[in-house]
Amino acid sequence: MGIGRWVWGAGLFAGACAIGIAVTNHPEIAEADQDLFDAINAGHGPQADRVFVTVTELGSLYASGAAAASMLAVGRGRTAARAFGATCATWLLLQGMKKLVDRPRPLDADPDTTRQLVARPNGMSWPSSHPAVLTTFTRVAARDLSLGAVGRAGLSTLDATVATSRVYLGVHYPSDVLSGLLVGRAVARVWPRGRRT
Repeated sequence: MGIGRWVWGAGLFAGACAIGIAVTNHPEIAEADQDLFDAINAGHGPQADRVFVTVTELGSLYASGAAAASMLAVGRGRTAARAFGATCATWLLLQGMKKLVDRPRPLDADPDTTRQLVARPNGMSWPSSHPAVLTTFTRVAARDLSLGAVGRAGLSTLDATVATSRVYLGVHYPSDVLSGLLVGRAVARVWPRGRRT
């Protein structure tokens, strides 16, 4: 495994942690995070509500499991195992991080103004698991499948859409999802690659 991958992975992970530290230790950054949350969470009509309620579940561990099963069914078992293994590792890492940081979810912090359109997830707010899980899965699978720039850009758009959905639906702050995206990329960066055939 090349040292460059570890350096990139460590840098991405450090970036995620720096965001968490900044938002918890600097009131002006926390205020900007809250302002951005308020703007996104304000709602943009029933159609947007339906889209984000639907798309958010693509970041669940269940969705990654279903995607891995689909890959297995079409003969991509090694890619499925690598992508889902990395996804599970990401989820476990994030559960530990959530316990360490213990940041309340938006509804817990401000129940009077938060629009929450889905059931309150278990666990704390920082970092967000859904974008991290999806990003890890899509990055590892894209690498193993040798997707080109257009395919990777499409997956990055999907990752960002799920991240936005978590804020829109009222279960995470923008800093939570940004940190989640960075952690997902960090794990994918250092996850072992498949052998070229």
